[in-house]
Amino acid sequence: MINLLKKTALTLFGATLILSTQVQADVVGFQVGTDSWTPDYSGSISSGPDTIDFEDDLGFDDESHSLLWLKLEHPVPVIPNIKIVASDLDAKASSTLSRSITFDGETFNASADVNSRFDMSNTEFTFYYELLDNWINLDAGLTLRQYDGQATIRTATASATEDLDFTVPLLYLDARIDLPFTGFFVDSTLNTISAGDNSISDISVSLGYESSFGLGARLGIRTLDLEIDEDDVEADLEFDGTYLNVFYHF
Repeated sequence: MINLLKKTALTLFGATLILSTQVQADVVGFQVGTDSWTPDYSGSISSGPDTIDFEDDLGFDDESHSLLWLKLEHPVPVIPNIKIVASDLDAKASSTLSRSITFDGETFNASADVNSRFDMSNTEFTFYYELLDNWINLDAGLTLRQYDGQATIRTATASATEDLDFTVPLLYLDARIDLPFTGFFVDSTLNTISAGDNSISDISVSLGYESSFGLGARLGIRTLDLEIDEDDVEADLEFDGTYLNVFYHF
């Protein structure tokens, strides 16, 4: 799925660059929207000698998450536009362990009933420029994404928690192609970085509709890949699923 999304996103970005040769200044604009995203969870996490599987060991499955975002765009060429996103990525699961695992120095024995919480909620600030702005749009810039969460495993007699607090800079690309005279559009957003033992790839592709008075909606697929090595925590995770976005463009 991630390879398909990457190919689709790159194709859309390439088509944007090839098909359009003009850059048109925009007037002051404001957008606000909300997403409902229901990803499946896969991957593992460790804080000690054991690699703990999210599905097999902890019982994580799909769960709905909400995002709130706003964008402010203006015609001043030097000052970047801004996009702010608040993402709720707090998930809980329960399972019965089929093996003993150790997390953050605490051992949880086989056959124990465990409750787990994995919170990767974050706030991001994106500063970007409009490279193209007509029926084909291309934005590029930098995202600062601040994670403020934790990973917790507990039983009736033991508990272990690791904080997941860190900030990462991400390359930001957003492309949109409007289908003339229909109100429909196709768009794709990419946030990515790879540095040392950490890498993030966050890709979405969607089909949307925007009315003449600014109300619109998107239906798409989003895949978030995380490889994290922060302090005592290592994680290799994928969140993959559909999302529905509703927005208003002032």
